[in-house]
Amino acid sequence: MKIERFEDVIAWQKSRELTKLVYKTFGGLKDYSFKDQIQRAVISIGNNIAEGFERKSNKELSHFLYIAKGSCGEVRSMLYTALDLGYINKGIFDQQYNSAFEISRILAGFIKAV
Repeated sequence: MKIERFEDVIAWQKSRELTKLVYKTFGGLKDYSFKDQIQRAVISIGNNIAEGFERKSNKELSHFLYIAKGSCGEVRSMLYTALDLGYINKGIFDQQYNSAFEISRILAGFIKAV
């Protein structure tokens, strides 16, 4: 299958799902700086995939995919903090951590293909 739009990118589709989960999980959190940071990090994943794809240059696409991959790491790190502070339980941590890790692996493969 040829990828013609950023919406066709599996990593973007999965980042959209993870974004919804993170927003639902932390939406009511009173630690506003934490909530803002994890929401910015998770939304950065999909936005950087989209921006890189729209640049129509493999060099720029690769650059933005690396940024998206870095944002996956940031989300995973913040999930550890959320777990340690009791903001989430282990089940939510595992679900969202595994999703972010899967997206990171997909991005690594996409970067190699570019």
